[in-house]
Amino acid sequence: MSLINYQELLEKIKFWGKELGFSDVGISDIDLSAHESVLERWLANNYHGNMDYMARHGLMRARPAELVPGTIRVISVRLDYLPHNAQFASILKDKNKAYISRYALGRDYHKLMRKRLQQLGQKIAEHCSDFNYRPFVDSAPVMERPLAEKAGLGWAGKHTLLINKKAGSWFFLGELFVDIPLPLTDNEYSKKAIENTTTESKTNDCGTCVACIKICPTKAIVEPYTVDARRCISYFTIESPDAIPEELRPLMGNRIYGCDDCQLICPWNKYAQLSLVDDFQARNNLDDSSLLTLFAWSEEYFLNTLQGSPIRRIGFQSWLRNIAVALGNAPYSDIIVTALTEKLTEVNEFLAEHINWALAQQDHKKMLSEQAGAEQEKNHRLTLRLIRSVEKGLTRDA
Repeated sequence: MSLINYQELLEKIKFWGKELGFSDVGISDIDLSAHESVLERWLANNYHGNMDYMARHGLMRARPAELVPGTIRVISVRLDYLPHNAQFASILKDKNKAYISRYALGRDYHKLMRKRLQQLGQKIAEHCSDFNYRPFVDSAPVMERPLAEKAGLGWAGKHTLLINKKAGSWFFLGELFVDIPLPLTDNEYSKKAIENTTTESKTNDCGTCVACIKICPTKAIVEPYTVDARRCISYFTIESPDAIPEELRPLMGNRIYGCDDCQLICPWNKYAQLSLVDDFQARNNLDDSSLLTLFAWSEEYFLNTLQGSPIRRIGFQSWLRNIAVALGNAPYSDIIVTALTEKLTEVNEFLAEHINWALAQQDHKKMLSEQAGAEQEKNHRLTLRLIRSVEKGLTRDA
C-alpha cells in the first residue's frame, strides 16, 4: 500500500505552485472523450488551416495517456501575463502605430513556464519515490483548455479562450502530466465542466453574451466555441507563412502580430489581474512603436532585438509581410509610399505582392481621399466600437 498522503501532497503542490509564481493550480483526470467528436468535426471542416500538426496528431490530443503512457492526472497551471500600461485603445486608435498582441510584448512564455513546471515536478519527485512527470506549454498535442476547465481554472468562452471570473482571460496555461492519483479539483468550474459533458446544451458564465463573436473583425468565430483559424488575424499573422488573404487585409488594421479584440470586448476582463512577472512587461518599445520604425528594421536587427521574444519565431519575412499590410491600411502618407517603394528593391516576389497591394491602397487614398477615408471607416467600424468599449470599461488598460 502507498504510504503517501495524496491530500497532503496536493496542498503542498498548491503551495509550491504559488511559490513558483503560478497564479492558480488545479488537478484533473485525463478523460477527454467528450471532446473527441468536437475535435474531429473541427478538423474535418479544415478550421485548422495549414497547421498540419493539428491533424497529424489526431485524437492523441484528447488522450493524454497515449501521449505520455502511465499518465492518470494532469496538473494545470495559470500564469497571468497582462502587462502594466497595456495601452489597448490608444494603440489601436493610432493607425500609424503597430499593435502587437499583449502576450508577446515581453519574453517568450514557453521556456519560462516550462522551467517552472519542471521545478514543480522536481519538488513532487522529492516526496514520491516512484514518480514520473512531463511538462507541457504549447509544445505537444495537448488539449489544454478542456483540461484546465476540468482542473477548475475557469471555463472556455465562446471565443474558445479560458475565462476566470476573478482573473479575466489574460493568462497562459501549462500542464504537468503525472502518474500519481492526486485528488481532483472540486469547484464551480470543474463541476460545470463535468456537467457540460453530460448535457446537450452548454452552460457557463458567458450566458447569452455574444460580444466576442460580433466584434471579431474577420468573423473568425463562426459559431459559439468554434474558431475558423483561416479567418483569424492571430493565425494568419503568426501561424501561417502564406500570403494573407486579400479580402481580409483591409480588416487587419494596424495589427501586425496577433489580435486581442475578442478578449478586449469580454466583460469579464474588467477583473483581469496585472502580471507580476517582470519578463512579461513590454520590451524594446514594442508597446508603442510606429509601423515605419519597425518596417525599417534589417533582418539582423530583427533577429538580435527579438532574441527571447515569441515574435522571433515567425521569421523576418512574415514580419515584413504583416507590417506592409498595416502600412497599406494606414492613412495616406508620402513617407509611407517612399518606405514601401524602397523596400520593393530588396524583397522577393512573395513580399513584393503584399507591398504592391499596400502601395495600391495608399494610391487609392491619395486619389480619392474623402471616399477612401469613408471606406476605411467602414472597414474599421468594429475597431472603433471596440476602442470606445475599452476606453469606457477598461480604463486602467486603455
